[in-house]
Amino acid sequence: MDESLIVKNIARHISLNDKETSYFLSLLKEKKLQKRELILKQQQLCKEISFVQSGVLRAFYLDPAGKESTVMFALPDWWITDMYCFINQKPAMLTIEALEESSVLQLTKDNLDELYTQVPKFEKFFRIMMQNAYIREQLRTIESLSLSAEERYYTFLQKYPLAAERITQKQIASYLGITPEFLSAIKTNKQKNNES
Repeated sequence: MDESLIVKNIARHISLNDKETSYFLSLLKEKKLQKRELILKQQQLCKEISFVQSGVLRAFYLDPAGKESTVMFALPDWWITDMYCFINQKPAMLTIEALEESSVLQLTKDNLDELYTQVPKFEKFFRIMMQNAYIREQLRTIESLSLSAEERYYTFLQKYPLAAERITQKQIASYLGITPEFLSAIKTNKQKNNES
């Protein structure tokens, strides 16, 4: 498995020596995913956090009526899990699926706890990662309260320009909290404005 991407990801926040790097990498398990394959299903015990090496993953909530609400997308160099359920070892509230052929490196909760003991600086790394995730979610909540659907779509395109080409309109609409038809109308309107 190619570990260079995850090593660079870690190095953004903490410095590891060769022994610490080797130990960390020894705890990871590589998983190859086919398109639409699930790495976590709602109500299943959430045992791993995953680092995306290639491909695109999506975390979504499925309500009792069968409506999907996308919570997040994960591209290469991103981490993804159902964080509340992973940390507390509870049944998942989210489902996580591969939107295309993908590869992830997974770390179990037991191995993460062992990592904190053996290489304490990883507590700093995951604290920073969780702070950043919390900030992202807070900003997203504020955007959903203060921006129009059209503004939220343009913000999405600015934040995830590469993702927009790899994700279906239905999935983007479910992330934005609008219908695919409304998203289509926004895109048509944008096209007309660009042409005039």
